[in-house]
Amino acid sequence: MLVEEAGASLFRGLRTRLTLWYCGVLGAALILFGVALYFGANYFLLQPLEDSAQQHARMHAEQWLAGHLDRACASSMPGNPFPAPGKEGPVMEWVLCFDAQGHPLIGSDDQLPPGLISGSLVQQAVQQGNASDIVDGGHSFGAIYRYAVAVPSSDGSAVSGVVLVGESIQAQENALSLLLILLLCLGALSLLGAGVGGLFLANRALAPARLAWANQQRFIADASHELRTPLTLLRADAEVLLRSRERLQGEDAALLDDIVTETNHLAAIANNLLTLARLDSGQLHREHEVIHLATLAHHGARRIRALAVQRAIRVEEEHHDQPYVIGDPLLLEQAILVLLDNALKYNRQGGSVLIRTLERDGRAILEVCDTGIGIPPEHLPHLGERFYRVDKARSREAGGTGLGLSIARSIARLHRGQLTLTSVPDQGTVATLSLPLARSAGFETLQHRPALRKAAAPDQRLGARETGLSR
Repeated sequence: MLVEEAGASLFRGLRTRLTLWYCGVLGAALILFGVALYFGANYFLLQPLEDSAQQHARMHAEQWLAGHLDRACASSMPGNPFPAPGKEGPVMEWVLCFDAQGHPLIGSDDQLPPGLISGSLVQQAVQQGNASDIVDGGHSFGAIYRYAVAVPSSDGSAVSGVVLVGESIQAQENALSLLLILLLCLGALSLLGAGVGGLFLANRALAPARLAWANQQRFIADASHELRTPLTLLRADAEVLLRSRERLQGEDAALLDDIVTETNHLAAIANNLLTLARLDSGQLHREHEVIHLATLAHHGARRIRALAVQRAIRVEEEHHDQPYVIGDPLLLEQAILVLLDNALKYNRQGGSVLIRTLERDGRAILEVCDTGIGIPPEHLPHLGERFYRVDKARSREAGGTGLGLSIARSIARLHRGQLTLTSVPDQGTVATLSLPLARSAGFETLQHRPALRKAAAPDQRLGARETGLSR
């Protein structure tokens, strides 16, 4: 399950979806209009010629039945334009006669277009009474519409022959081809304009939402920042009172312990909200350093080892290759601590946590595998949503706030990476952090510099940041 991007990318995704919907609706309308226009033009351009050919074929068949075979098998000007009834201007038309076996009769001409007498159209007309098709008349004539009609014998018991009329439709085909090209070009230009215009309109439409989002993030950051001081003072006061526990009644001491616990929980929530608000708004300061991911993972494992010993959980490490990444060591270690913290909190007594680093498909990979309770499949799509917890009661007891994975996800996205979670209930969970590798020669020469090694182990710098993170 890929943990989705949140925060700043929200409006980019909305803008893209709005633009695609706009282009999709316009594209569907253009396709419907183009199809209707093309087939409408096809009907109005070709149907009169087809009706003309059919009418002429019946007229010549009637002349054949009347005994005027020579007139039935020749147009007024063989091989030349023949006037079509009801049409302005001449149309290139040919008239041919065939016997019942398909052999040409009088009216055949060596100057006929190639393909005019080819094929099985005559046999189809003998069997069905009439038939039609479109053939290629060669470079000089182009497309030709053919219509063949069977001429019955005098007693109507057999077929005497077939009259075939062909009309050139190349001019109409050229017009339809030009229309199709124009429709495709104009449609493409319209969709391109719709995409540009859709982006502009989506930006304008989302401007108020962006302003509201920015105000909300600023409010969360300001409120979280303001809450930290009174919570710290409240916790300090309670801890001072607890120093004189022997002079307090048992019930009062228990209440003070509760106050310290709850203020710690509220302080963790305030710190996490402040971190998320800064990540979403891009106000969080970010370093750009070359970091040895295995070293960063080792320091993270060392920091949670004492807590793991208390819970009888083994912490193991596996480091393969030499994955180096570019980023902020404080933020990346904060994300690693989130994953390790979850692996401990939702593990079993006597379980194990494995942290592994390697290179895969040109990316640096950090995996945190635990043998804990696992996550049901229906909850996986929601992991990373803020304040979402699989088991709210158990998460509350473990000190979880439901913001840890949201922070880890945002940190991964900030470093052009991805955070994925896979889990099998009652077997464990694997959290995978994938980051781009730093492979250029310029960065590789910096890997052995003391300042870089110091940046890869930011224990003292990270100590100033509260972690209090959980699933």
